[in-house]
Amino acid sequence: MAEQRIKEVNIGQEMRNSFMDYAMSVIVSRALPDVRDGLKPVHRRILFAMNELGMTPDKPYKKSARIVGEVIGKYHPHGDMAVYDTLVRMAQDFSYRYPLIDGHGNFGSIDGDAAAAMRYTEAKMARIATELLRDIHKETIDYQDNYDGQEKEPVVLPSRFPNLLVNGAAGIAVGMATNVPPHQLGEVIDALTHLIDHPEATVADLMEFIPGPDFPTGAQILGTSGIRRAYTTGRGTITLRAKTSIEVSDNGKQRIIVDELPYQVNKAKLIEKIAELVREKKIDGITDLRDESDRNGMRVVIELRRDINANVVLNHLYKHTALQTTFGINMLALVDGEPKVLNLKQVLKYYLDHQKEVIRRRTEYDLRKAEARAHILEGLRVALDHLDAVIDLIRSSRTTDEAKTGLMTQFNLTEDQAQAILDMRLQRLTGLEREKIENEYRELLAKIAELKAILADERKILNVIKEELHEIKEKYNDERRTEITVAVDHIEDEDLIPQEKVIISLTHKGYIKRLPVSTYRSQKRGGRGITGLGTKEDDFVEHLFVANTHDFILLFTNKGRVYRLKAYEIPELGRTARGLPIINLIQIEKDEYITALIQVEGYQPHRYLFFATRQGIVKRTALHDFEYVRRGGLFAINLRDNDELISVRLTDGQQEIIMGTKKGMAIRFSEQEVRVMGRAAAGVKGITLRPDDEVIDMDVVKKDHDVMIVSRNGYGKRTSIDEYRIQSRGGIGLKSYNVTEPCFEVVGLKTVAANDDFMLVTSSGLIIRIHVNEVSQLSRYARGVRLIRLQEDEEVATVAKVQVTEEVQQKLDEEDEA
Repeated sequence: MAEQRIKEVNIGQEMRNSFMDYAMSVIVSRALPDVRDGLKPVHRRILFAMNELGMTPDKPYKKSARIVGEVIGKYHPHGDMAVYDTLVRMAQDFSYRYPLIDGHGNFGSIDGDAAAAMRYTEAKMARIATELLRDIHKETIDYQDNYDGQEKEPVVLPSRFPNLLVNGAAGIAVGMATNVPPHQLGEVIDALTHLIDHPEATVADLMEFIPGPDFPTGAQILGTSGIRRAYTTGRGTITLRAKTSIEVSDNGKQRIIVDELPYQVNKAKLIEKIAELVREKKIDGITDLRDESDRNGMRVVIELRRDINANVVLNHLYKHTALQTTFGINMLALVDGEPKVLNLKQVLKYYLDHQKEVIRRRTEYDLRKAEARAHILEGLRVALDHLDAVIDLIRSSRTTDEAKTGLMTQFNLTEDQAQAILDMRLQRLTGLEREKIENEYRELLAKIAELKAILADERKILNVIKEELHEIKEKYNDERRTEITVAVDHIEDEDLIPQEKVIISLTHKGYIKRLPVSTYRSQKRGGRGITGLGTKEDDFVEHLFVANTHDFILLFTNKGRVYRLKAYEIPELGRTARGLPIINLIQIEKDEYITALIQVEGYQPHRYLFFATRQGIVKRTALHDFEYVRRGGLFAINLRDNDELISVRLTDGQQEIIMGTKKGMAIRFSEQEVRVMGRAAAGVKGITLRPDDEVIDMDVVKKDHDVMIVSRNGYGKRTSIDEYRIQSRGGIGLKSYNVTEPCFEVVGLKTVAANDDFMLVTSSGLIIRIHVNEVSQLSRYARGVRLIRLQEDEEVATVAKVQVTEEVQQKLDEEDEA
């Protein structure tokens, strides 16, 4: 008997077959989401079980243990912790972009704290989860036997919103893994709507609506190349960076504030890692580290020594800690039970195919119900039309079956209609009730016609999908949390960057950003202005100009070095945002800061850069000498001791130069008096300075331009350039402004045209934009008129000229009218 029970098999073949069965079971029944509803079996079973138990958002919370027991006992033959851990994750707002479970109690934290035991916590379905199960009882999806064949469970949920993209999915199967990032609901629905209207749309077209993932913890995505690759091929890697800011305390010390972390970063472990780096002296300058997070949001404070550059420390933290991480996108999902890597359009298309099937089956179900009800109403109408005969027939019948048969025979009714007549209550015989039957019948006929029209036209099905998606968007849409910025070390494909006018601003503390030129509205002279930048108390805007996104920006520092960026590499931020530390974009040294920014469209011949230093030294160098600028910068001028570079201008070699000093002196001379020199040259004297005087500005003289001079206390004037005669380089110059007190010292000297605008920026970061022709034209000896009302202890910090094109001026005029 024992020999008969032994079966000889090839061990290699048996291992192969057994492992393949196991692998496919893990792939299909455990680890990978379905492209249609974005759920793995365990998630689907939890939601279905809660729906069957009536744990809807309008009902009280119930113990998590009850849910887990229901899921294990009926649908999911695995450990209770496997189910509970999944339920907990579905309730965490830092794990799910739109949580599907409404949890009550301790469901864990971003610090990695575990949830309380299932006997303590309570849960019910979140409102948005009901959209995944909507219409499930209208035969919209197929059911299958559960593991013991005694229950039925759904193969897939109706999923009335694209959950795979909205909440993402992560899982490790056998030989494959999926990692789909979450997205913003409104953006995904807008992309779906566009795909419905334009089936031929490309991935690039859809990215106009879905710019990238949107993680529940916010933070930043650096660059779009990884997003574009993932959306096009199904696989890609993106870089996530925490949102940080730098604060300065009353005692002058800086601190780094971390407000948002990259997705799936454990805050407690991050703080431990930073502390470890400080102990091992891999990062210097951190004096204190504390977590001030509360119910209002995250706040990790990193205190620094007074002599430490916060931006340098921040760069080290990005490099050595999870403040900057990568997220590998792998859009793998089950399509008809088969794992496939999908691009963005394919994910949306498979979802739309599923929705078309759901709407078709729901419509067929509603049609059957409507036709069945109409059939009954037709019988009731017959009975009401022959009321006396029907009553006589029923009264003369000995049994119910005899009455039913009589009704069917005499009035040509079906069995269901005859039964409905017998079941009809006497109150339905009143006139009002008879009218209700007629109205219901007419409405049903209209509904039946509408349902048949939907089934006959796929376009109508798609319109239904669009309408219901927009309903969901109106109910659940929120703001995007994750900001997408330009990658620091990656140059984007320029063909994808639109050419447009932008304002580039740089603060005294080295925070740079770009803005659309229409951000600043023109204001009348003397106005209070608008808050231009989110600067700190001791910071203010120092450089501000208009450029094209494709222009090169040459950045010159006080130490005479030059760096280069493309305008679009500078991050675009909000009007009140402080900006990105310039040290994140270029490798400037300690105690080095930007003193001049030059926009360059190209390195044309016979173009020059004219330099001026605080001690009155000038130099002229060919522009093509700066065509190749290393990432670490180049020396642009050889400075003398105790001198620094204050201004650089782009010229054509035939210009005249005007230089102004803080004590109100100015000199005008031809740039040809300064011979062309190499980058390493030191330059020659441009103006002879008196004691305690220094050069504050230098500009190029243009025909029909005036000289605009602004003092520290907000006064200014416009003087004809003809009042400044041409002199020889190196003289003491002419008096341009009557400086009798320190408050009247000159802070800006610009050459301006009548159609120009210029910006006044105060020490508190306030910006006012003034049309040049609103400023009085006065003589060299006049003190001028008030340009801006200053608060106590406030002064004009810098002056920036804006060259306004017709297109830009039109936008500004439109904003003024608005």
